[in-house]
This record gives sequence, structure tokens and C-alpha cells, in this order.
Amino acid sequence: MKLITSLIAAMLIVSGCNTIQGAGKDVERGGEKIQNAAERAK
Repeated sequence: MKLITSLIAAMLIVSGCNTIQGAGKDVERGGEKIQNAAERAK
């Protein structure tokens, strides 16, 4: 039973890291678009 619980916890942690990484990329792209718009507005 402990093994199953540990495996489930490990899967949740790994999937959480992938989700956070994807969100970070989305935020980075949004920042780049804002930066580009600011450069054009100069």
C-alpha cells in the first residue's frame, strides 16, 4: 500500500512540474509581446 501511495505522489509531483514549466513559457511569451509593443511605441 505504501508503494502505491508513493508512486501516485511521485506522478503528481512530476506532472505538476510539467504544468508549471508550461505556464512559465506562456508568461514568457506574453512578456515578449508586451516588450515588442513597447519597442514599437517608442
